[in-house]
Amino acid sequence: MDEILRNVFIAILALSTCIHIWLTQRHINYIAGHKNEVPEAFKKDIGIKDHQKAANYSIAKSKLGLKDTLVQTCLLLLLTLGGGIATITHLFDQITSSLLKDIVMILSVMLVTGLIDLPFNYYKTFNIDEKFGFNRMTKKLFFLDLYKQIILGALLGLPILFVALWMLKYAGIYWWLYLWFVWSIFNILILAIYPTWIAPFFNKFLPLKDKTLKIKILALLKKCGFKSQGLFVMDGSLRSNHGNAYFTGFGKNKRIVFFDTLLERLDHNEIEAVLAHELGHFHHNHVKKRIVMMFFISFIGLAILGYLKNQSWFYYGLGITTPSDGSALLLFMLVGPTFIFFIRPIMAFYSRQNEFEADRYAKTHSNAKHLKNSLVKLYRDNASTLTPDPLYSSFYDSHPPAIRRIAKL
Repeated sequence: MDEILRNVFIAILALSTCIHIWLTQRHINYIAGHKNEVPEAFKKDIGIKDHQKAANYSIAKSKLGLKDTLVQTCLLLLLTLGGGIATITHLFDQITSSLLKDIVMILSVMLVTGLIDLPFNYYKTFNIDEKFGFNRMTKKLFFLDLYKQIILGALLGLPILFVALWMLKYAGIYWWLYLWFVWSIFNILILAIYPTWIAPFFNKFLPLKDKTLKIKILALLKKCGFKSQGLFVMDGSLRSNHGNAYFTGFGKNKRIVFFDTLLERLDHNEIEAVLAHELGHFHHNHVKKRIVMMFFISFIGLAILGYLKNQSWFYYGLGITTPSDGSALLLFMLVGPTFIFFIRPIMAFYSRQNEFEADRYAKTHSNAKHLKNSLVKLYRDNASTLTPDPLYSSFYDSHPPAIRRIAKL
């Protein structure tokens, strides 16, 4: 059975990697083939230079993504079938506590994967984003953010990792169900504390000072029946030239956050239209539905792990010579994404339908022309390609292609 699992894993990993490379190369070729002519719907608003900049930016990111994919695939093979996890585990044989040994082993593997991924993030920030005029982050801030992420990861991740491993060892055959309850509560707590405790760890959030805009937004919120804890401006320009706006928080702790770069580029009517789109997500309960979906997926995943934990072929088939609770959890986290690769188009399609629903809602509570103008400006200023490969887009993109979205508006 372990040989069957090994062969299935290799086959699925090879197939998913080849499909990803093929789709990405199609995407690159399609963008390159359409970069010398602005699509008809955008010719009045986006010049050829901006269109080519977006094309070149998307191509550069996609090429880096291809290299990242190849490295991550090789790393996964080395950690599993190559015996990497087994080797790292044996480094800590002197630790007598099996629980502590599992924690140290998992953290060590996470450290290795993080160090492998670090150069790609660094290159994107200080080469690609720098070249196209989007990066505003200093190297000092880059590593300071990394330090903060490590601290935050330790404060939040270590306790839940300890609880998970303790339950695997001591909570009986239904450990996975108990862990699912704990994991669900943990995620709800994170959503609740994120606006006031986590986000300020990285950015400054100041109340919106523009009184005219504030009056306009509050009127829209009242019309849509949305209650917020406040309207805030985030110093997004500290790190990037990209603009955005979003809702954050959960329950009564909801906030509306605007990037300062967004407020610099859009007029009041356009900002109102962008916010109306976000309120469309609220009206259609998209966030709640995604939370429920996340809980359902984690329930199924933990139930499967509850079965696999007791199967020797699960360990031996994936390169683990000394099974343990920690190796079961780690294998599942590393290998799981490979087996759900082909679900991505379904999730992407669902997300795109949510965006269309939010756009329709925005049209009824603001001016469709203003929403269109705001989207065009964001496409241009964020260098988002107007011509993604249709097949690649349908497989990966959470937002509809620009041409389709504007056409519907």
